[in-house]
Amino acid sequence: MAEYGIPWGKLRQRYQQLVEILSAASIDVNQRQSFQKEYTFLTNVLQRYDAIEQLQQQIHELNEQITQSTDAEFTELLREECSAVQGRLDEAVRSLDTILYPADEQDRQSAFIEIRAGTGGQEAALFANDLMRMYLLYATRRGWEASIVSASETDLGGYREVVLHIKGRDVYGDLRHESGVHRVQRVPATETSGRIHTSTATIAVLPEVSEVEEVTIDPKDLRIDVYRSSGAGGQHVNTTDSAVRITHIPSGIVVACQDERSQHKNKAKAMKVLQARLRRAHDEKRAAEQSEQRKQQIGTGERAEKVRTYNFPQHRVTDHQADITLKNLDMVLSGALDPIIDALRQRAYEERRKQPLPFVVS
Repeated sequence: MAEYGIPWGKLRQRYQQLVEILSAASIDVNQRQSFQKEYTFLTNVLQRYDAIEQLQQQIHELNEQITQSTDAEFTELLREECSAVQGRLDEAVRSLDTILYPADEQDRQSAFIEIRAGTGGQEAALFANDLMRMYLLYATRRGWEASIVSASETDLGGYREVVLHIKGRDVYGDLRHESGVHRVQRVPATETSGRIHTSTATIAVLPEVSEVEEVTIDPKDLRIDVYRSSGAGGQHVNTTDSAVRITHIPSGIVVACQDERSQHKNKAKAMKVLQARLRRAHDEKRAAEQSEQRKQQIGTGERAEKVRTYNFPQHRVTDHQADITLKNLDMVLSGALDPIIDALRQRAYEERRKQPLPFVVS
């Protein structure tokens, strides 16, 4: 278990100290809560560490028996048992990793994806449409529920801005690293000379805020406007003022929703988007303050970076965060994002392993 770089002996000593501390009748109530949290963490860590050591010992003993065995049938049984124990060992290691390097609790939540056309005019808007379709198709592959919250279309079928709501388990965890500048290199439909252009679209992924995490919003700080929906929607479109636009006056954040037939439902969904944006603004402010101590930028700085390039002439997609290149551009744009998503999640895990562990003594 040396790969963790953890002084397990000192952890056991600290664990015994905590047992004695928590057994004392004179312990302060406020201190007890802090010590109890550390005790619970160390209990979970050491239990899994002990289980891993036992399983490793079993594998060692089984391998010795395999080496010494002269009975082919018995040897095969030993190999099967060794394989089963190895499976339990792998699961135990994953369980320990989950405690030592936990993912963000928000990773399990649903998310909003905001796609905005960047540099490139009409071509950038068409690229935003491509990205929207890619995420909708990926959501379908994953069995998630996806809908368009609001959209601002161009006359060529592109989008100046479109907001998606993707509902399901682990949506934010899988898509959070999509945030940033996406770049496309291709000959635009509007180009007559056949020259390759580079255009961009920006992506922002926001976790849907749970009721527990909701930011307190003073109704006096809101300006709510209603208007008629536009775009696809059948006969209902432009017949009632069902679309809703909410402006949060202190921050200047504006959100809109027009995908529901009911004004009440549109208002509720727009409020969810507003909650997500306010939560993000709060988190970015906190992260910016912490970055001075950690010497790394978290939040807006990451989204300002180029994260992925879609090169049509070479039929490739390069993700610059995960340092991975795929030669199946059409499949990726059809929602086959798993290789990229998996690589990004692995990269995030490796980054978490570089962070100091809680409660671990040196």
